[in-house]
Amino acid sequence: MGHFEGGSLQVNDNMTNQLERPVDDPGLEPHIPSWVSTNPHADKHAQGRVVVAFAVSSLCALASVVTYFAIPHGIQIEIGAFRSDLHNVVFGTTMGLAIFLIGVGAVTWGLNLMDDTDSVQQRHIPTSSDEARTEALVTVSEGIRASGVGRRKFMMASLGGALGLFALPLVVTLADMGPWPTARKRANTIERTIFAEATPQKPIRLVNDISWKPIKAADVEIGQLINAQPENLKNYEGVEYQQEKAKSSIIIVRMDPASINIPASRKDWQVSGILCYSKICTHVGCPITLWEQQTHHLLCPCHQSTFDLGNAGHVVFGPAARSLPQLKIGVDSQGYLIATQDFTVPVGPSFFERDSRNDYKEGDA
Repeated sequence: MGHFEGGSLQVNDNMTNQLERPVDDPGLEPHIPSWVSTNPHADKHAQGRVVVAFAVSSLCALASVVTYFAIPHGIQIEIGAFRSDLHNVVFGTTMGLAIFLIGVGAVTWGLNLMDDTDSVQQRHIPTSSDEARTEALVTVSEGIRASGVGRRKFMMASLGGALGLFALPLVVTLADMGPWPTARKRANTIERTIFAEATPQKPIRLVNDISWKPIKAADVEIGQLINAQPENLKNYEGVEYQQEKAKSSIIIVRMDPASINIPASRKDWQVSGILCYSKICTHVGCPITLWEQQTHHLLCPCHQSTFDLGNAGHVVFGPAARSLPQLKIGVDSQGYLIATQDFTVPVGPSFFERDSRNDYKEGDA
């Protein structure tokens, strides 16, 4: 045996011989068959538990679909401090049970019905030889055979049914994403703002979005930017208010008419150099207010898209693909800024289905 002397370990010859002798390979213990593999009755019983788990999972998935349509939103339940919508509780519970029972069936199958024979694979160099690849394929085939997939067709059918039916409520919940976005539906929802309520006979005044006071053209100075809203926004509440504000927010700027380019088709869209644009960036919909008075550029802080408001909102830099929508404005008999129509193009971020043919492009008249 070694001993310590002077603070260090001293090694004798006997200890050296023990270290040099390799450890014998203990090998694998003899395989002991499981109770299920040797008892046909136990095997059938385990299969039954798996099938029942998958079958009940399928029923839970179907129940969640029925719940989705049968239980209306708004019914509240209270259990102590817990309060929630009955529709959400039942739908979530049945969905949770469906996926939980799939797991129970899979674990029961793996623990009780799959072959538990141990196998040994020797270490080898990373590159596999043809023989090793062939052996791997044989191993996979043996694993499939040991799992009993081929001879337990009823269990496989129940598993397939459970997985397939579990996907059904997931597909059904896609209905919560809203109505199918057809061209007509888009034109009446996301591509329409409340400026559409304006007509030449019943115009809508533009108001300051802080004070809510109408904006008089004579009070707007050259170089000034005003954040504004349509006056009829006050007629909306709650979610509708937020949705309409997200689409109808505008900016009003005044520039020297001699220093900007006003296309001939938009000569009557402005009032003595006062122009109105959507406040929503055409890239991903961020609100924009970073105004450069000298260059007439409007910079989006999110991704640095830059629009030239002195050139009909044309994009001069950044990822935005469309010019900033401009709103036709005028003045009423009292000199207040008004709108008599909606934007001629959809406001907000770009998307594949959006019609961009009417967007302003550099050089348009």
